[in-house]
Parts: sequence; C-alpha cells; structure tokens
Amino acid sequence: MQHAVEWWDRRQIPLYLAAIAVGAVVGLAAPGAAPALEHAINPVLGLLLFATFLGVPLASVGRGLRDVRFLTTVLTTNFLVMPVVSWVLSLFLAHDRGLMLGALLVLLAPCIDYVIVFTGLAGGDRARLLAATPLLMAAQTLLLPVYLFLFAGREALGAVSVQPFLAAFLLLIALPLGCAALVQRWGAVTPASPWRSVESAMAGAMVPLMMATLAVVIGSQIAAVGSEALHLVRLVPLYAVFVAVAVPVGRLAGRLAGLDVPGTRAVMFSSATRNSLVVLPLALALPPSLAIAPLAVVTQTLVELLAMVTLVRLVPRLTPGPGRAPASRR
Repeated sequence: MQHAVEWWDRRQIPLYLAAIAVGAVVGLAAPGAAPALEHAINPVLGLLLFATFLGVPLASVGRGLRDVRFLTTVLTTNFLVMPVVSWVLSLFLAHDRGLMLGALLVLLAPCIDYVIVFTGLAGGDRARLLAATPLLMAAQTLLLPVYLFLFAGREALGAVSVQPFLAAFLLLIALPLGCAALVQRWGAVTPASPWRSVESAMAGAMVPLMMATLAVVIGSQIAAVGSEALHLVRLVPLYAVFVAVAVPVGRLAGRLAGLDVPGTRAVMFSSATRNSLVVLPLALALPPSLAIAPLAVVTQTLVELLAMVTLVRLVPRLTPGPGRAPASRR
C-alpha cells in the first residue's frame, strides 16, 4: 500500500487532470447520471475535508484564530479588493442579466471548503485558513446582499439566503472537523490506538479522494454546461482573468502584511477560489427568466478546478521558500 501512496503522490497533477477528463467523458456520455453524481458531491467532498482536517493539529487552528494579521489580510483581499475586480468583470456582461447575476453570485463569495485542500497541496498554511473559515462565511453572508445591491440592483437581493451558507458550513466544515478532532483525541490516548491507523489511512487516501471529488463535480455539471456552451463561453475568459488577477493580489497582500510563505500561499488560494458549491442553490432559486445564472455558476466551477490544479504547481514557484509539506504527504 505504501508503494501505491508514494506512486500517486509523485503523480498528483496528471492524476487530477485524468480525473477531470474522466468526469467530463462520463458526464457527456451519460447525462442521465448527473443527478446521482451531484448527490455524491457533498459526501465525497466531506471525506476529502475529513482527511485534510486529520492532518491539521487542532492546536495550530487555535493559534490561527489569534493571528490577527493573517485574518485581516484574508478578509481585506476577499471583501475589499476582489469585489472591485468582480464588479469590473461583470460590466462585460451587462447586456445579459442572467449571466451577470450568476457571475456576481459566485465571484463575490470566497471558498470555504476545498480551498483548504488545494492550499495544503501547494504548501500553504491550511490551519490558519481553516481558522479563518467561520469569518469568511459570516462576512460573505452579510456582505453578499450589499454588493449585489450595489453592482446588480435591488431585485438581485432576492437571490440571497443564509440557509445554503449555514448548511454548507455545518456539513462540509463543522461535521468533518468535529470527527477529525475526535479521531485525533482518541489516537492520542495510546500510541497503539487503532485510530492512528485511521489517520494514516486517510492521509494516504488524499489523492484518490481529490480525484473522486474532481470527477463527480465535473461529471455532474458538464452536460448542463455543454447544452448552453455557445452562451456560456464568454464567461470563460472572465473567470480566467479573475484567477489571474487574484493570485498576484494575494501574493502582494501577503508581502505587504509581512506574512510568511505558507501564509502568503494561503491568501493567494483564498483570493482565487470561490464558493460555487454553496451559491449554486441561490442561483437555482432565481426566476425562470434568469435560468442561465446557475449554469454561469457551474461554468466558474469548471474553470476554477482546472486553474487550481495548475496553481498547485505554480504558486510554490511564485513564492519560493520553506512552505509546508503538501497535504497528501503528511
């Protein structure tokens, strides 16, 4: 088993790209499987986050809550700088209300789940980013209606509900984190505790779990996006520009704040990743005249996943230094 873990650890990026390709092929060849794949997203993502949280000592999360400099930097980039970028990009969609609203919904909401995994894979500080998660969730719940009102008008406020954010936080953050805390505690009771084996097994399963997550997300959404490809293709360069701007913004913010290399990498990933799986229910609740908005959110997911796989390799090169070990090699 150890040889298998070492093998896929060395080939993470090609394996992730292969998982994306498999998900796309399955989703296009069997569009009827999309509902089942969509229902599998939260369980698979929850397992991935459980494995990630097992590798984050709880003491380091507590220290992250006291790191005012890091928390201020993450909040500033996500809720002062990147909203301006989102607004500028949305101006290119002003002629299409549905596309514009879908793009704003997703670009204004920073990610609270798999960003922690990608941050760890790139040697960023998962613990501090995990500690910032409640603040990111609370801030976007409060500020998303404000920014939608400013950028899209009063009628856009009907798309905002607290429930999806709370549900995502409980299912994808609180539950896996609580389970990981129990396993860590039980595993610390005795060196021979069977819970140590659970920690070891989940650490080795990180790459397959990430592959499964990528495959089910892509497979569940690719057919719907493909049916409106000509309409949605104009979003692709805008979403790519968002990531291309967010990465140097996060890097500059980390340097100005005097953060270390792992902290700066965490800010870069937080600035670039969006909360698409959480805001999708908001887009689905829009009236039929804005039916393209959910697909605009899904398109962002597809672009972002490809970008994240690239950034896992690119971000360490942009921020050379003693970053932390990738999550899958704990």
